[in-house]
Amino acid sequence: MIKKVKKNSIMDTEAMRRAIVRIAHEVIEKNKGVENVILVGIRTRGVPLAKRIAQEIEKIEKVKVPVGSLDITLYRDDLSTLAYNPIVHGTEIDHDISGKVAVLVDDVLYTGRTIRAALDALIDMGRPQAIQLAVLIDRGHKELPIRADFVGKNVPTAQKELIDVSLSESDGCDEVVISEIVAE
Repeated sequence: MIKKVKKNSIMDTEAMRRAIVRIAHEVIEKNKGVENVILVGIRTRGVPLAKRIAQEIEKIEKVKVPVGSLDITLYRDDLSTLAYNPIVHGTEIDHDISGKVAVLVDDVLYTGRTIRAALDALIDMGRPQAIQLAVLIDRGHKELPIRADFVGKNVPTAQKELIDVSLSESDGCDEVVISEIVAE
């Protein structure tokens, strides 16, 4: 039998808030403002993170940045190997991304395969001027040549470890926990 054992909390509410504020500042700085920026959260936890970054940008710049959500389910490279019927939640991007700087937002960057799928999905919607990547956690172990432009925290992990991100919008609290998979 395999079970997941919680090791420790690596980010609490305040650490997450600080990381999001820092990412917002970095997005503004890298793009010399935000007039041409759209934030696109990757479902599920990337969406509330994108909204939080947009709120922080609005506080700083007094400009409302558009936020969309991207469902990558049908773009996954492991879709044919999954033993379930995928649930597609839909993509909601109410602004044209052509010519914009699209900042993809996700909770954890691991192998890079989720981001590859997101790039495919986003490019099917238009031709952005540039695509940047913001993640709350970068845990290493890339299988594809993908790196984040904006990182809340780098957390080197072992393959048998998991990073669990909880957000108040979906989970009732803000916390990032590192767990380990152990055999009993």
